[in-house]
Amino acid sequence: MHKLEIKNSSKIFRKDNKDFYALKDTSLQIKEGSFVSIIGPSGCGKSTLFNIIAGLIKPSTGEVLLDGKDIVGKNGYVGYMLQKDLLLPWRTIMHNVILGLEIKGISKKEAISQAAPLLERYGLGGFENHYPDELSGGMRQRAALLRTLLYDQDIILLDEPFGALDAQTRLLMQEWLLQIWVDFKKTILFITHDIDEAIFLSDDIYILTQRPGTIKEKVTIPLARPRNEQTLLSPEFIDLKEHVLKQLKTEE
Repeated sequence: MHKLEIKNSSKIFRKDNKDFYALKDTSLQIKEGSFVSIIGPSGCGKSTLFNIIAGLIKPSTGEVLLDGKDIVGKNGYVGYMLQKDLLLPWRTIMHNVILGLEIKGISKKEAISQAAPLLERYGLGGFENHYPDELSGGMRQRAALLRTLLYDQDIILLDEPFGALDAQTRLLMQEWLLQIWVDFKKTILFITHDIDEAIFLSDDIYILTQRPGTIKEKVTIPLARPRNEQTLLSPEFIDLKEHVLKQLKTEE
């Protein structure tokens, strides 16, 4: 497990010979093993923040610390999954899931032996030799998430992984993800536009302002775990939703 800190990070982009902030003076402290959602208006810098944490871009100012070590501009320290599953259509589900292990230099035979029980346990048993276009959106997302987990980083970034799914499939995937989180004991940072999803999944929610994005509020979610569909109907859940919605509305 690792402690992640983002300190006073800002990102300036240049467009049409003008500079603009995508993200400004943003600080987060992520406890190891926690589930944290980031929510805010479109274009407020959520994905920019993830790209900074993942080392894909450098902040214009600020620090990204993993256990006190500066990881700005360095990739490979976190797992990162986008909304699109990005499965390779010419590889079977099994061979997609083990891709990260192969990149790490693990033999195909050993990678398959590691992945096989996970596919069986997490709903992909019997689909190992299918190709991505033979599976539903939810099943493809399961495969993509297992591929990310097998890359074996303690911190996982998930950028709207369920955004394209229908409501019923989305709830099933949320419950599935919570089980994965409990089993693997990872630290998860999760971007979503869905308030219900953020509250249902999270220990904490960071609300970002309109661009340039900065932290408006950190909301701690006191709902008991494990959570299920009944959680969505509880008075406590509804009160939290009203509060988060109010904070977001002032940013419109």
